[in-house]
Amino acid sequence: MIDAIRHTRRAARAVILLVGALAAGQIVAAGSLPPEAASDPGATFATRVVEVAALPQLTDILARLAERQVIFVGERHDRYEDHLVQLAILQGLRARGKDLAIGMEAFQQPYQAHLDDYVAGRIDEETMLRRTQYFTRWRFDYRLYRPILRFARDHGVPIIALNLESELTEKVGEVGIAGLDAAERARLPDSIARDDGAYRERLEAAFRAHPMLADRKEFEHFLEVQLLWDEGMAARAAEYLKGHPQKTLVVLAGAGHLEYGQGIPRRLLRRMPTTSAILIDGRDRRLGGDVADFLLYPDPVDLPKTGLLGVLLEDASDGPGVQVQDFGDVSGAKDAGMRKKDRIVRVADVAVHGYADVRIALIDRAASERVQVEVLRDRANGLSERLTFDVVLH
Repeated sequence: MIDAIRHTRRAARAVILLVGALAAGQIVAAGSLPPEAASDPGATFATRVVEVAALPQLTDILARLAERQVIFVGERHDRYEDHLVQLAILQGLRARGKDLAIGMEAFQQPYQAHLDDYVAGRIDEETMLRRTQYFTRWRFDYRLYRPILRFARDHGVPIIALNLESELTEKVGEVGIAGLDAAERARLPDSIARDDGAYRERLEAAFRAHPMLADRKEFEHFLEVQLLWDEGMAARAAEYLKGHPQKTLVVLAGAGHLEYGQGIPRRLLRRMPTTSAILIDGRDRRLGGDVADFLLYPDPVDLPKTGLLGVLLEDASDGPGVQVQDFGDVSGAKDAGMRKKDRIVRVADVAVHGYADVRIALIDRAASERVQVEVLRDRANGLSERLTFDVVLH
């Protein structure tokens, strides 16, 4: 991956990444016919029919959604159209007079104060991104979420950071909940329900599809990460609603945290019974009455491609700036004369102190744009030379 961070804790990260792929709805379990269908298919065969002329538009169901206190709207994190649907639901509910709050998986709970400051106008977007550590804790292109964040700021809609901090979930991926120390255990949600057999079976099917995560102990850690993720977000959402019972909460999270109600929804409703609805993308899914209340089929929409330097960056560097570890197959930075171990200290007019600054500097720049990149290059005499390169983004 180019313009990205090199990661450690590889085994734990493999567990976390698989959980993340499942949560985002990127893993689809294969279906199979029941045994009796194979022996006598005519006796059991059923066909669901969707009457195309009767298909509603999103605007047609908003009045029904407005009757619910919690609306769960799933996403594939990297699909822009999913986020545009989320925005349209927020806009439609506000137009119907609902007093909204937005719960987001994309932000972690310890950074709530910075979201509050952003919505209140006390800090700008760049400061919010740095202080929430968005680019090292979530990493998806911020432009996917920007319209939602700006909607919240423009209308004073609270944004609730739902996710537990990644340090906690990563450690559970390594050692399980039993391996946490007392301080870490204090960060766990108030209860973790393990009695949903269908939830466990769905996770086991996804786990078995990845042979690198083969032994039983690792599966239990994988399961505990998912449980912790879902219970942690549900607990935070329920806590917010108990303190703000007049609010309509729209939860934006990966579809895998919502489908069949097994993740966040059931765990939130266990803590605070209320009215709710689940909406997830219907593409790549079999029609079924229990996967969600509404299946969505938005037209694909792509974000314009962001210009890249073509570098792999270290997340920590000895000295100022952020160090170049390697180059991509296509790299304007390499073509301009930059070298491995150069430390980037400025991109265009943005001073670089870490990885997030590089992402912020490039967030609205297009491929083929030219930017000046300033680096420090260590010399044999122990001194550093400051160099500036004119880089064509790709």
